Amino acid sequence: MRRRILRSMLTVLTITTVVLGVPLIYTAWLWVEDITRNDLQDRLDRIATEVISQEQQDGMVRGGLDIRSVGALVPKDGKLTVVYPTPQDNASRLDVGVAEVDDPLVESLSMGTSGSLRLEVPAAPMHAMQRQAVAVVALAVLVSLAAAAAVAVVTARRVADPLRDVAARAARLAMGDFRPDPRRHGISELDRVSDVLDSATVEIAGRLQREHALVADVSHQLRSRLTAVRLRLDELSAHSDPEVVHEAEEAMAQVDRLTEAIDDLVRASRDEDAADRDPIPVMDELSGVVEEWKHPFTEAGRTLVLTGDQSLSAPITASRLREAAAVLVDNALMHGGGTCTVSVRTVRPGNAREPLVCVEVADEGDGIRDELAPHIFDRGFSAGGSTGVGLALARALIEADGGRLELQRRRPALFAVFLGASPPNRQGVGTVTEPR
Repeated sequence: MRRRILRSMLTVLTITTVVLGVPLIYTAWLWVEDITRNDLQDRLDRIATEVISQEQQDGMVRGGLDIRSVGALVPKDGKLTVVYPTPQDNASRLDVGVAEVDDPLVESLSMGTSGSLRLEVPAAPMHAMQRQAVAVVALAVLVSLAAAAAVAVVTARRVADPLRDVAARAARLAMGDFRPDPRRHGISELDRVSDVLDSATVEIAGRLQREHALVADVSHQLRSRLTAVRLRLDELSAHSDPEVVHEAEEAMAQVDRLTEAIDDLVRASRDEDAADRDPIPVMDELSGVVEEWKHPFTEAGRTLVLTGDQSLSAPITASRLREAAAVLVDNALMHGGGTCTVSVRTVRPGNAREPLVCVEVADEGDGIRDELAPHIFDRGFSAGGSTGVGLALARALIEADGGRLELQRRRPALFAVFLGASPPNRQGVGTVTEPR
């Protein structure tokens, strides 16, 4: 940002300097010439006065022109030509000074019908003075430009550094650093932003504390209720009917998985740093999701397929991955068609140094309409009469661990989850296919 501000200011200063400096240099050049010509005209006026003083009443100069006072007015290396009226020839010419002037600068003065003055001086001294004047003006312009550039550097730093500090503080706030920052920068607008960030820090910290407390209370109540349900199911497991016992055991297994998921989510909500987590085998976690959704797909006459590299792992919360995958599989069951394929592979985006683990969930249904695609991850949005929370929740769970959930293809639908990859142990590639 500092470079952009500085570059913009220097561009404006350079344009201003050129627009003003070039006319100023040209004016200085003409000014020196005007001074020189005015000096010659002044000398001619004084010479004319002297010549007129030697004329008689009839306007003639008798007995020759006295040039003693006139010669002193002729510059060094200059030439004066005087034409004056005489009774003998009507007009006589008199040259004073050098015989010839190289590269002359000429000024003339008319004195009636039979008299005139012509003064020639070398133009070299005037050109030297013009070059000196141009050099002085150019130096003044360059000094002004250098001073303006120094002011621009200071101004750009004074504007850019506070903006960078405020942006860094906002980034720290987004990462969960709620420490107040008492620094102010003397710029009212930026100081106002800092004040708002201070207020937001207090408010966000308070809300997070209340939400953590609420999550703890809700999880405690859920575990209590699930424990009561499990006790009831445990009583049913002693029933004499084998089918009732089987259903009770299946229900208890679901309760156990739900209790474990609640515990994992509560622990994950207290630890938001995905970089510090131990990598987990992605295929192992997804196989449990596929196993859980096998029966609903079989009842719908469809197939659920899991394929991928068994060695791939990623630093992500297991419960979050399972819940996000379950949302995508459920979405494929409810709104898709044909075979649903869950695949795991590595990808390397163009700007990424390390490969990423990509979990893709695709089906063979009609896909997502173009007008609905930009809004499918909006909370509360649903085109099928559901709550509109599932996909928004799945994206939030993945992003909480630093991953991404995107709609890669609209027809048929293909969702992709990108996770930070860990080096594979190369144990092999496995494929799990659910029977039809």
